[in-house]
Amino acid sequence: MRAAPMPARAPRPLSLLLCVPLLLSALTAWADEAEAKKPEEEDARPKLELELGGYADLQFAYFNHGENQNRARGSQRDSRLAFDTTRLVLALEAGLPEYGLEAEVEVEFEHGGTGSALELEYEEFGEFEQEVDKGGEVLVEELYLSKKLGRHASLTVGRFYVAVGTLSDSYRPTDYLGTVRSEAETLIIPNTWDEMGVQLRWQAPWGLRLTGQLVNGLDSTGFSSQLWVVGGHQRRFEVVRATDLALVARADVNRFEGLTFGASGYYGDTTRNRPKPDLVQQCETTNENVVAPCGYVSAPLLVLDAHLSLQRGPWRAKALVMWGHLSNAEQVSQRNARLSNLLGVLRTPVSDNALAVWGELGFDVAPALALGDAHQLSPFVRVDYADTQFRPRAELFDNPRFRRTVYAVGASYTLEGVAFAKLDFSHRRLGASTFRPENTLRASTGFSY
Repeated sequence: MRAAPMPARAPRPLSLLLCVPLLLSALTAWADEAEAKKPEEEDARPKLELELGGYADLQFAYFNHGENQNRARGSQRDSRLAFDTTRLVLALEAGLPEYGLEAEVEVEFEHGGTGSALELEYEEFGEFEQEVDKGGEVLVEELYLSKKLGRHASLTVGRFYVAVGTLSDSYRPTDYLGTVRSEAETLIIPNTWDEMGVQLRWQAPWGLRLTGQLVNGLDSTGFSSQLWVVGGHQRRFEVVRATDLALVARADVNRFEGLTFGASGYYGDTTRNRPKPDLVQQCETTNENVVAPCGYVSAPLLVLDAHLSLQRGPWRAKALVMWGHLSNAEQVSQRNARLSNLLGVLRTPVSDNALAVWGELGFDVAPALALGDAHQLSPFVRVDYADTQFRPRAELFDNPRFRRTVYAVGASYTLEGVAFAKLDFSHRRLGASTFRPENTLRASTGFSY
């Protein structure tokens, strides 16, 4: 006779409770082992060479004129002050020298805030406009990875400064003598112009440095009479449009001590980076499956410049001549005039050509005043000239309002090349004697490290 099978016994709660300490002991041992391995893993990582830098700029200005230049006789007489936390920039550089790798991040805080701000736009009948670009915001101006190719070349990918003009290299407050960056240069191209793309740089013999860049192009909806192509810098949308790319070439010569001179060029179309495909060729052919069945209206932009920088003995100087040409500017202007107000652009006609010339010259008098090597005190003079309607097409009125000359005198003081204080007086004249001259007294202070 076979015995009946015994029924399975259910685990008792007391048995489970006794297992908990064993499980906790196992988990603790596993955690201790993982923690012991962590320093070994960290030791196996290559050591980064880190460097933290940055600069800050505070501005205090007095104006003897109103803000509205768009009047029959120019701006009205006024007396006003403006204070501005112009910018705070933090930069972090990291390198792996054994692999020839470098990375840099540069973040700028403009006007001490973030978000957007309202501004009065006198060029468009005194409308209030929400200005996102300059309303105070946080900008990632540089974010790139660079790899050395041998001893004299490097390849860079990411966001970096477009190698056009003087401000791509000399944008810190201690790099120029005036309280503000060159007004002429920033009236026709974006201020500290940064884009995304790839860069190849080669340090050639005889002090020659060559730079080539392939970057995203500008957006022609932002072009205007007052600021030419400055507003084409893509900052209004989250994603940068790069259907139209641009080529940049630059050559600098550092052959002679303290003297650098060179030239640069930029060429790229600006049509297909518009938010909407609204600048297309009109034709009888229709195809609903194609965005532009007859193609786009091409509006390539060409910018050329020659520049010079001198820092030798007590002398400091900078100079620039920049000329630009926009093809099919008439078609761009006609389409821009019908853009929505919500886009936040000026919608005024853009000129075919623009011209900027500026230069500054200073002399360090600190040794003569027995201030010591840590100090530099340089009285200086500067002249800015910009015409954002330089030799326009016959159909466009050459408005003298957009021909501006600024004369400035002042002094720049730096301590150990880190802390600075500046004071200057500028006198601005527009392109006709009917416009009232404008005077400005500015002071600035901050640091660069």
